[in-house]
Formats: sequence, structure tokens, C-alpha cells
Amino acid sequence: MRFHAPSPILVVRDLAASVDYYVKLLGFTLDWMDHADIASVSRGDCTLFLAEGDQGEPGSWAWIGVGDADALYEEYRQSGATIRTPPVNFPWALELQVADPDGNVLRLGSDPKPNVPIGKWLDMRGVLWRQLSDGTWTEMEDR
Repeated sequence: MRFHAPSPILVVRDLAASVDYYVKLLGFTLDWMDHADIASVSRGDCTLFLAEGDQGEPGSWAWIGVGDADALYEEYRQSGATIRTPPVNFPWALELQVADPDGNVLRLGSDPKPNVPIGKWLDMRGVLWRQLSDGTWTEMEDR
């Protein structure tokens, strides 16, 4: 049994406005749009469905692998996208967080940078966490 790449469904309030944001600010291409309540946008091998209605919860998160998180950050900084965090080095990736107008968060990551310290993690509530020497994470007291 072969599985294909997932296509997350992100709930949006205004389909046309969300498609506009993903195309103009995030560099996605509109694949198709059912004017009633759903659209498909893609960039490279990544496909996302944007849906008005009951196909999930607002504020979802999706992790997307990219070729160069630093270059993508510069692109998004110049486009005016809503950047939650610039690229931060983690054990799993060099990752930035971008939010859409509905609070959905795209975690976009490329290979981690060797010999660069591990950065602070920003969670969904806006709380920063740091990694301890034993590999566990702890909430930072002074934000």
C-alpha cells in the first residue's frame, strides 16, 4: 500500500482573502477553487487545502520541509507575510514560523545548521521554551 504526501486542510474565515494571502505573500499557486468553500494551493511538492466551514479547527499548524529556511525568511520578510519567528536552529531543522490571517501556522524548516546553538521554541500560546542539557524543554521565566 503506497501513501502519498499529505495535504493539510486549513480552516479559513474568508476563502478569497486567504487564497490571495497564500498566492501573493507566500508564493503559492492556486490549483483550483470551489467558490463555495474550498481551494487548493501549492508550492513545489507542497499542497494545502484552504476551507471555509467544518473541515477542522482554526489555528492549525503544518510542518513543511523547504530547501533553505534563511532564503525563504528573506522572501517572506520582503513580501510582508506574518512571521511569528525568524529561522531558529533546532535539532530537527532550521525552522521559521509564518502565520496566515486565520491564525494557522506554517512551520517551514530546512536542514539544521551544524555547530550553531539550539534556539528558543515559540509555542501556540506565545510562550518561549529553551532546551536543557539533558534534551528536555523548559518554559522560559523571563520572556
